[in-house]
Amino acid sequence: MTLLLSSCFSTGFGNTSSSNTTGNVLGAVLGSVLSNVLLGGMSFDQSSLLGSWNYNAPSAAFTTEQALTKAGGAATVANIASSLASNYNNIGINRSNTSFSFLEGNKFSAKVNGIPFSGTYAYNPQNGEITLKTATETIKGNVTKTEKGMGLMFDAMQMANILQKEGKVSNTAAVQAVSKLAKSANGARVGFELTR
Repeated sequence: MTLLLSSCFSTGFGNTSSSNTTGNVLGAVLGSVLSNVLLGGMSFDQSSLLGSWNYNAPSAAFTTEQALTKAGGAATVANIASSLASNYNNIGINRSNTSFSFLEGNKFSAKVNGIPFSGTYAYNPQNGEITLKTATETIKGNVTKTEKGMGLMFDAMQMANILQKEGKVSNTAAVQAVSKLAKSANGARVGFELTR
């Protein structure tokens, strides 16, 4: 059990870039069950969340260990991350045009696909849930630690909103593919791995 738990916290998920091969994607995201689960995984305290974070890679996880097991385990997360990388590449999402900054006073600013938006946020470090409020909408997601930084993930509808409404992504087919990935397995969340 000790060996299992130590391996759980030494691996991450979604630690790939769109330029990596599929083998590297699978190698980077295959790992312990806990590192692919949001609830019961590791979250940030409020102060650790603060600062600027840039897009590094796609990120995917399930809400619970039961949902992950039912969907087929870590291999399913690997397949989702690999597909996300391809679709993000088609959209044009990269480190220079996608970022999130969490500021004192529960304010945030962000860019997705180069389009800026901002507002306020509420964060619950106990379960990693985050709510972003802009002038026009409320977006609920999850935050978790990854090997390289932070995973910021959303359900299918919320991720589509982030891409279409906030990021003004015109590649409808790629947005629909990303949304379909999150819907394809009950309990899946998709989004971005962010690093400092």
